[in-house]
Amino acid sequence: MALELLNTLYVTLDNAYLHLQNETIRVEQDGKLLKSIPLHHLGAIVVFGNVLMSPALLARCAEDGRSVVWLDMQGRYRARLEGKTTGNVLLRRQQYAACDSPKQIPLARAFVAGKLQNLRFVLKRAERDTGHAPTRNALRNAADTVATLITTLPQTEQLDAVRGIEGAASQVYFSVFQHMVRPAQQQHFAFDGRNRRPPRDPLNALLSFLYALLLTDCISALESVGLDPQVGFLHAVRPGKPALALDLMEEFRPIADRLALTLVNRQQIQPQHFEHRPPEAVLLNDEGRKAVLVAYQQRKQEETTHPHLKQAIPFGVVPMVQARLLARALREDVPHYAPFTLT
Repeated sequence: MALELLNTLYVTLDNAYLHLQNETIRVEQDGKLLKSIPLHHLGAIVVFGNVLMSPALLARCAEDGRSVVWLDMQGRYRARLEGKTTGNVLLRRQQYAACDSPKQIPLARAFVAGKLQNLRFVLKRAERDTGHAPTRNALRNAADTVATLITTLPQTEQLDAVRGIEGAASQVYFSVFQHMVRPAQQQHFAFDGRNRRPPRDPLNALLSFLYALLLTDCISALESVGLDPQVGFLHAVRPGKPALALDLMEEFRPIADRLALTLVNRQQIQPQHFEHRPPEAVLLNDEGRKAVLVAYQQRKQEETTHPHLKQAIPFGVVPMVQARLLARALREDVPHYAPFTLT
């Protein structure tokens, strides 16, 4: 599949070949032309699995500042081409300094607070929508536990304790995640906790794929304002790990979860959209990835009211807004970073 959505080309065909001809990208497989797209239409190219690109196309993307992202077939991030270094060096100096300063803990708390508030929103919405009393009680209890954990965050002064609160909330949330799958779908989408690398059931495969797409968007958002995605505050800094992108991503994970539940509950994603690979991996197949990509881009076009800007903006713009708010907090243009929360 080669799919153009919102100025981004997604290519999931194994052994596809992309090259440049007369300002047009040609997508070929086994010598057959599958799609051609004018280069100026695209702001980014995202490829899954074993996709080849010509040196001339890669050089042109680097020269133009057009990002190229490589993901594996599960949607896990592999690498990214960005071309010339972008960003404000003064802002990055402030970012690096904040990692080893009193600013680190408040920023880590803010990312976790945003995630927990959005987890609670998802739980409360599911509680409202179910007519099954035991399910409603389980969801209410989980939401109450997350609410209690939220109240403990402001007093938490150790990074490991902040991470512990995030972990406890996630454990509670995923312990009732199965209750948010409609009974008619639970036979095919049983969920017994989060697993990955590789995912071992369809729902975990769907979540992992959506998280990979979300991570790519968060990396792009941070780079667009001049921040270094590799140096974060909540997640440990390690070579090759986009720690700040993972930090920013936390508040958006529940939004991806809601999309996964919607796709399953509305039967937009079905068992035939997955493939099983020995010994225990479960992955989205090509048709499944296409369906998820379309739904993900449609969700990004839907509008939401930003809680701090007090105006309607597309979901797809929210990571960029939050990256800009984070940059302002690091420059001390605003007193603190305010995460995005669902309302």
